[in-house]
Amino acid sequence: MGPGTTVRWRRRVRGWRRAGCAALITGAVVLPLSGAARPTIPAPAPAVVAAPTAATLDDTYAAHRANAARASRMAADHGDRHRAAADRAMADPSRHLLAFDGRGAGLVTEVFGDLAHADRVAVLVPGSDTGIDTYGRFRAAALALHRQLVASAPAGTRTAVVAWLGYETPGTVSTTVATTDRADSAAPGLRDLVDDLRRITGADARVVLLCHSYGSVVCARAADGLDVADIALVGSPGTGADTAAGLHSDARIWAGRGADDWVEHVPHVSAGLFGTTVGFGTDPVSPDFGARVFDAGEGGHSDYFDTGSRSLANLTRIALGETTEVTHA
Repeated sequence: MGPGTTVRWRRRVRGWRRAGCAALITGAVVLPLSGAARPTIPAPAPAVVAAPTAATLDDTYAAHRANAARASRMAADHGDRHRAAADRAMADPSRHLLAFDGRGAGLVTEVFGDLAHADRVAVLVPGSDTGIDTYGRFRAAALALHRQLVASAPAGTRTAVVAWLGYETPGTVSTTVATTDRADSAAPGLRDLVDDLRRITGADARVVLLCHSYGSVVCARAADGLDVADIALVGSPGTGADTAAGLHSDARIWAGRGADDWVEHVPHVSAGLFGTTVGFGTDPVSPDFGARVFDAGEGGHSDYFDTGSRSLANLTRIALGETTEVTHA
């Protein structure tokens, strides 16, 4: 295939992506606004534990691992070997679960690093189609970030990453992904998590939110008054706010998008319909939005946390507070 053919092919693929994204927004307008179907898999109610502190973290982790082990047995009895294996992995003694709920698509909050003594804490908030069955890809991003933080942190700086799958994410092929409804429901949980982190780490720890795709909508809905230093919107379709100032946050607001990310072609519109909001408004990497735009490299929608990428390097700098070292698009 010659260079000219390759260029035409890429343009054609991008055109298909643009048309597909426009169709999704259109579908959200003309189709009933209903939630995506979720699997029905028996699981126990989440473990009941006291609000975590630095002193009780090990007990909290152990309680949620035990709950995951029970969920695995129930899934196996139900005949769902895939979910049983996923839950069983969560129950491994090496896992640090700050929260676990095996019901439905599943919710997990996992810690990487020594949270009780961390000076820098990065919270990852995922986008659509993330649940226990697909958790591996989200966990891989958290692990990659944690490795980069450990490698890049100044001597004596202690780091932790919190992978927060604390809300029911929308399906990519569903009407819910084009509305703010799931984000509105998720925002209180994210605010509660930040409160928990402050209780565990103390007021001096630096907490940042790194919010991918639909997760950026969640972070935007939780941002008002949230006690975090920075909020990075990564591969964001929009936030539901017209400007960064409209998030009503004292945090620095960052935005980055890879050169090959299909989300570029999502129509940046927002309209009220049947009591909800369809679309997410201003493009976060546009000058009109007013975020600090960082260089997210050449990658696609799922590549922001790839080892060696410019996006991961810049997100690491943001998490460490080395904001003057961030490179800009």
